[in-house]
Amino acid sequence: MSSIIAIVTLQENKVRGGGAPTFYVEKQEDLQHTAFTLEKILDATAHDLKNGVMILVDHKNSGKH
Repeated sequence: MSSIIAIVTLQENKVRGGGAPTFYVEKQEDLQHTAFTLEKILDATAHDLKNGVMILVDHKNSGKH
């Protein structure tokens, strides 16, 4: 199963609770820049949810129990 390891969002009210670190940004450019930088650092995959939220997912551990 894949794991969400970080969240980047434009709007604080779009993200509630959870165990992943959340990064709040002010502009769309910052959303993408921050997500893609974290993608490289964390060796993860960035997914744009198209609502001002991007999640970083670790797919490498898929299928491991």
